[in-house]
Amino acid sequence: MLELYHNPISTCSQRVRMVLAEKGLPWTSRHIQFNTNDHLSADYLKLNPNGVVPTLVHDGEVIIESSVINEYLDDVFPEVPLRPHDPLGRARMRAWCQYIEEVPVPSIRYPSFNAYFVPIWRAMSDEKFIEYTERLPLRKHFYRRMGRGGFSKEEIDAALERLDQTLARMEAALAHTAWIAGERFSLADTNVMPAVVRMEDLGLAHLWADKPRMADWYRRLQARPAFANAYMPGSRALGPVC
Repeated sequence: MLELYHNPISTCSQRVRMVLAEKGLPWTSRHIQFNTNDHLSADYLKLNPNGVVPTLVHDGEVIIESSVINEYLDDVFPEVPLRPHDPLGRARMRAWCQYIEEVPVPSIRYPSFNAYFVPIWRAMSDEKFIEYTERLPLRKHFYRRMGRGGFSKEEIDAALERLDQTLARMEAALAHTAWIAGERFSLADTNVMPAVVRMEDLGLAHLWADKPRMADWYRRLQARPAFANAYMPGSRALGPVC
């Protein structure tokens, strides 16, 4: 039995839902509501002490962190593989996955948080905001650097520069292979997917207007049947970067 504790809008949850759908695996949804702080409840923190989603429970065993969950799913359910079979291919895919974790994943948080969370924080008092951040097992200082007013223009510009670098690297890789880490769709594509989708939701699709291979990759990604499962209703949050 597979149980996924997740939230529709969570980019990391979207990754895992994509893999579950690609593999055709049945799973039970455990919806974590952020607005009621389900992710910070005592019961949830027993499963995931980081207080983030997603969390996978497989036959009673708990696995956390989306990239780890996806590798686990590919190990346990290998019938539809999402990693190259050969060691060199796997190494190249993992290099991409490492880059994705270090560059686009943290970078997309800056414009996302400004667009979606700042309106919530502005309604709070300073005391309530500090009280909330004190409860966060991870990213307390990230939230405090953001503050109730959001990240500065300089921080947003730096994040967008890193995201543009990601798109440029994808464009270059796609000149040689159908997908970013090889001829087959892989975990590298799944891992970068939520950052690209979120960029579109934030009105940043113009960043790949001059990257035809990247644009084609995105069209083919969205055409995969699993994409609609990964992006269930409520998963897309459209809004401007502020």
